[in-house]
Amino acid sequence: MTTNEIMFSVEGMTCDHCATTLRAALSRLPGVQGAEVSFGDQLATLQIDESFVLDTVVETAAAKGYVAKVRTQPDAAQRSTHKRPSNAFDLVVIGSGGAAFGAALRASELGANVAVVERGTLGGTCVNIGCVPSKTLIRAAEGVHRANHPRFAGIASEGRVTDFRALMREKQSLVEELRQAKYADVLSAAKGVSFVEGHARFDRPGVVSVDGAELSAGRFIVATGMRPHVADIPGLAETGFLTSTDALALETLPRSMVVIGGRFVALELAQAFARLGTQVTVVQRSARVLPTEDDDVTEELERLLSGEGIRILTGARTLRAFREGTERVLEVEQGGQRLRIAAEQILVATGRRANTDDLGLARVGVQLREDGTVQVDETLETSAPGVFAAGDVIGEPAFVYTAAYEGRLAADNALGTAKQPRDYRALPAVVFTDPQLATVGLTEKQALERGIAVDIAKLPMSYVPRALVARDTRGFVKLIRARGTDRLLGAVILAPEAGDLIMEPALAIRHGIPVSELARTFHPYLTGAEAIKLAAQTFDKDVAKLSCCAA
Repeated sequence: MTTNEIMFSVEGMTCDHCATTLRAALSRLPGVQGAEVSFGDQLATLQIDESFVLDTVVETAAAKGYVAKVRTQPDAAQRSTHKRPSNAFDLVVIGSGGAAFGAALRASELGANVAVVERGTLGGTCVNIGCVPSKTLIRAAEGVHRANHPRFAGIASEGRVTDFRALMREKQSLVEELRQAKYADVLSAAKGVSFVEGHARFDRPGVVSVDGAELSAGRFIVATGMRPHVADIPGLAETGFLTSTDALALETLPRSMVVIGGRFVALELAQAFARLGTQVTVVQRSARVLPTEDDDVTEELERLLSGEGIRILTGARTLRAFREGTERVLEVEQGGQRLRIAAEQILVATGRRANTDDLGLARVGVQLREDGTVQVDETLETSAPGVFAAGDVIGEPAFVYTAAYEGRLAADNALGTAKQPRDYRALPAVVFTDPQLATVGLTEKQALERGIAVDIAKLPMSYVPRALVARDTRGFVKLIRARGTDRLLGAVILAPEAGDLIMEPALAIRHGIPVSELARTFHPYLTGAEAIKLAAQTFDKDVAKLSCCAA
């Protein structure tokens, strides 16, 4: 009798016990030779024979309160990618996120024989617990907010969350779709790439063990990413808390939430939950949120977030956490005063830590920094010859697009002869609050710290026709120019969809396009991009005195 494998996504499981119960029920079905159910991955994998009936799985899951959907029914060739190979490889990549995939696909293009080793969920942070789920939630919250705050006269509407669980399931469905289409399917189709499930540890130079089986290779790339870092706060563990991963998996919308942290993850999730209806307090230790940005930027963003009802406490040190009835309580010190903040949930967003534990890196001479990130040179090679690292595991910039770039570069440098250094000229970054904060190049603060004299052009969005007709003039565009020159050094945009606008200054910086060219170049009227032209004109003209049609 032939045995095949079929995989189902399962919605509705809330704990490991759910997975155990469902596994037991599925194992008893006719035609099921074996069953594995993972709460963490929200997956059920069945070994089946010819007598198996698909509907029995759907019905059994429904009887337990879950929704089961066929996810993959791989053919023999696809299933073979999940078998542990025992031969030698040209390259072993540890991890399966953006950097790992960038490396594996580039190595495949170069004709290498590659093994990708993953101990957890395929796809890494971005698709599973980072960019994709968080930005989905942010956009959903934006829809609620816009409905409740119509910007035009004569329009009334109401936005509210009627089924938070349905919203989160929809978010998870997108995650699963993208994980399958952009990771699992892509990996299966990649020539010369084998997928190995298990925990990789370096045994000795040239060899890693994966759950006891040895893989040898001439080159290695460590791309294991990061995980949320939890600040050491007395009583926090006993009180209970959420990380960003936990917050994006909630099935019930909290009535109230206190967010510890004031950088991009903290602010993005704080605003999203606030707009969905949660009463939110942000506690930030430094004097400002986003402390690396210019003061005028963070002051304006704080003002706008506070205007939406988010309570922001800066310069606040968290002393302890404890339970008080059904509430979780933080005791903080601000300005010499002690404050008690009670909330249903505590979200800890105090940074991330590299996944470098238990990899055996020291055995092969890979040096780590004090924060646990892997130390690399400009070619992404570690202190151990032949071992490279890429992505979040090497530290900032920790973006999925830089991870993919680093993965490809690491593969090129590992497998090629002429090594190329990283090039982060004109690297754009976006904080997905609303309005968004997008930056590229040097901020005003960074330029002054480096002793560079600059000219500043700052254009309020109230001078941008597109913002006026949209009835949304929040924010500004700020351009930083080397003093006495026509050279753009940096740009900061605080505005709706700033992430879409930042690419023009990014290209100008990377390719040396003069500021005067930005001011002269045609920009379609009543587009957001016109803000860049107007900001460039602000260096030499009083934009307030220009006609809408003035060139």
